Amino acid sequence: MSRNAAIATNRFGLGARPGEIANIDDPRRWLKSQLEGAPRVSSRLSQLSGSASVLNQIVALRQQRNEMRKAGKEPGKQYGKTVREQYAAQVLARYHEAAVTTHPFRERLVHFFANHFAVSADKQPLPALAGLFENEAIRAHVTGRFADMLIAVEQHPAMLTYLDNQRSLGPNSTIGRRAAKRRPDRNLGLNENLAREILELHTLGVSGGYTQADVTSLANVITGWSIGADNDRRRDSSVRPGEFYFRRAAHEPGAKTVVGKRYPDTGVEQGVRVLRDLATHPATARHVSTKLARHFVADEPPTELIDALTKTWLDTAGDLAAVARTLVDHDSAWQAAPQKYKSAHDFVISTFRALQHEPDNAKRLFGMLEQLGQPPYRPGSPAGWPDTAAHWGSADGLYKRIEWASAVGGLAGRQTKPLTLARAVIGPSLSAATTKAIAGAASGEQGLTLVFVSPEFLRR
Repeated sequence: MSRNAAIATNRFGLGARPGEIANIDDPRRWLKSQLEGAPRVSSRLSQLSGSASVLNQIVALRQQRNEMRKAGKEPGKQYGKTVREQYAAQVLARYHEAAVTTHPFRERLVHFFANHFAVSADKQPLPALAGLFENEAIRAHVTGRFADMLIAVEQHPAMLTYLDNQRSLGPNSTIGRRAAKRRPDRNLGLNENLAREILELHTLGVSGGYTQADVTSLANVITGWSIGADNDRRRDSSVRPGEFYFRRAAHEPGAKTVVGKRYPDTGVEQGVRVLRDLATHPATARHVSTKLARHFVADEPPTELIDALTKTWLDTAGDLAAVARTLVDHDSAWQAAPQKYKSAHDFVISTFRALQHEPDNAKRLFGMLEQLGQPPYRPGSPAGWPDTAAHWGSADGLYKRIEWASAVGGLAGRQTKPLTLARAVIGPSLSAATTKAIAGAASGEQGLTLVFVSPEFLRR
């Protein structure tokens, strides 16, 4: 059992399952092999409905509810029930996949980019779409080119809804001029939310050299980026309700300049060209490479690693599989001492994997993640969840993990030999002090608790 095999499963992966560390002969090859081929997912994930189908269903239910209210009737609870059921199914599928996957490095990359392009299920109808957004816009592109992922993200109904771009109107567009004439007292025009987050969070970064003028210009470029509806299909038979739809009548006409480059008005393609250029911009390469290095290696990542990732990004035009291989090949990513304190999300998944537990109760899963401070798909802002020990390593956070680990130990301690489990899932990183503490536990339940709150298990 090699130390690098333990690093591969715990730092690059989602936590070791018993037997996994011992069976890895070549850790770097094992990781890079996970980047090859099409996504491999369990039946629970593959059986989820598509976002268009779900969105159409809940839009119809919301309209029905509103009509009943207007008629003075009790609207019923079907809308809320359907949204909760979709959210539960998607969250359960996500954590089940994380618990059982044989490609944990690839799955960690999915979780990383889903947090990089965060949507927060705090407003309707996002709870019913957040997990589908991860599957469709992130998972499908996680080993492809960043540009393709970026376009898929910004055109996905979840992102358009979350940042209200479907309501953005070009001031000089056909609809914009009509709206201004009809309701001069209301601001029905440009919405800069999505454009700002594209530049600040998704691509260049806050120090990436863009200006407020660039935000406004990009916001104009992506006016008309919306979601198809039944009334659109009546006018245009090619429209697919619930999917991305370019509403030309809402698009601000004319050429636009974004980050120093002028783009002619080519309709929807104008925005696509901007995104493709942003995806390969040096500031984007640096920004996302820094976040990748911080996520996988250390809160203060080595400059030489960031430089190497950035170079690969620019040399390959944002080939994410090539960037991931560079991460795996870089010696600084393999330092023996674990540097990253696990988020609550990571902590729960690694516990599931250690116990070979397949979550099957959505209510219980919600409860544990909420208790630990990371409710699924709810970071609360487009910036996503923090990725440093300063956020996750508080005394209160540790106390909650001890409480939770004690409860888990009480359930699983009788069937599990704690020291055997610790050696299997922590591997050579297990210290003499932790070994002694686990061996001296008064019961199996207490021993298992000590495994999960040990310094070696809390870090990766």
